[in-house]
Amino acid sequence: MSGWTPDPRTVVALLLAASITVMAPGGVRFVPAALTAGVLLAISERAWRRAIGLPVAAGIIAAVAYLLPSVAAWPVLGFAGIVTGYALRLVAVGGIAAHMIRTVSPARFTAALRSARVPSAVTVSGAVMLRFVPTVVAEARAVRDAMRLRGLGGRWAMLRHPIRSIEYFTVPLMASSLFAAEDLSASALLRGLGSHTRPTSMHPLRFGPADAVAGVTVGMLVAVTMLWRSGR
Repeated sequence: MSGWTPDPRTVVALLLAASITVMAPGGVRFVPAALTAGVLLAISERAWRRAIGLPVAAGIIAAVAYLLPSVAAWPVLGFAGIVTGYALRLVAVGGIAAHMIRTVSPARFTAALRSARVPSAVTVSGAVMLRFVPTVVAEARAVRDAMRLRGLGGRWAMLRHPIRSIEYFTVPLMASSLFAAEDLSASALLRGLGSHTRPTSMHPLRFGPADAVAGVTVGMLVAVTMLWRSGR
């Protein structure tokens, strides 16, 4: 691994810290810091579309959350402001989560949790989730493409025959997901997940310069947030 690639333990700790602070009561003040961290992580992996999309999406959601309820004192607008306010927090944390999903492989993620003395029940569940979710997404896209080729997909077909469209989509997806789950279970057993013997890693985890840069950057973002809050 490159020396400028953050250790997966750093990325997981950053995601947990951002989730706890942003989702806590009064955590809206940490949304800009978490959003900035997500943009910087996207720039570090050259994910330009995400680096641009995160602030744009956050700006639109913030406008709906804080400007729309001030237009009129309608209950519907107030409810929309509350929902979009939580959506803004999810977007801020989602930028960091997207970076972890794109850069941290399930093997390195499992090794990071194992080195942090996390119980095996959580470690195995997290590894299976990281491998199973992309598989289900790929299978869902394949089923959707197959439906379109047979003239069963599309918005108009969903509106004309909603129950039939859901049936044609759900049944093949469930069947393919079951086959994928069996393959993942066999792969997990071959890799030694759940065994009493602690497995070794082909790429030992080490903290490097990227982790130091990430720590300093996060500290600066937290300090700026606290100073900005106290100065208001």
